[in-house]
Amino acid sequence: MAVESEQIGRVTGIEGEFAWVRIEGGGCGRCHESGGCGGQHLTQMFCSTPRVYRLRNRVGAQPGDRVSIVLPAGLLGRYATLAYGLPLLGLLLGALLGEGVSGEAGALLGGVAGCACGFLPLGRRSALWAGKIEAEPHIGEIKSSGG
Repeated sequence: MAVESEQIGRVTGIEGEFAWVRIEGGGCGRCHESGGCGGQHLTQMFCSTPRVYRLRNRVGAQPGDRVSIVLPAGLLGRYATLAYGLPLLGLLLGALLGEGVSGEAGALLGGVAGCACGFLPLGRRSALWAGKIEAEPHIGEIKSSGG
């Protein structure tokens, strides 16, 4: 059973039904729990600029509010599988087919072509998920009011 991921942020502005939220930490927030990957340390090393995102504001948060940001269960896994799995599968299949047709040069060209073809479904799938409220990160709850 997939579990929602949650991160804490602070609302920096409001734009209609959306809020601009600055993430306070990095990673999934489970770095210090058993089974945590420690990814937060990696994100802090490579991303020193503030991360601000436009999220649907279902709870009426106001600028300055500290809020939870929820990533729906399974969403990260689906995106990761599509973004990494399909191109990798295309690369491997293309290389195998290319090698069978034209040896090493065919494997190289087939791998590149297969990898490129693996990216094609990403745009279509992203378009299908775009605008679906259940498939987007959002503000879950207000943790504390701004001040």
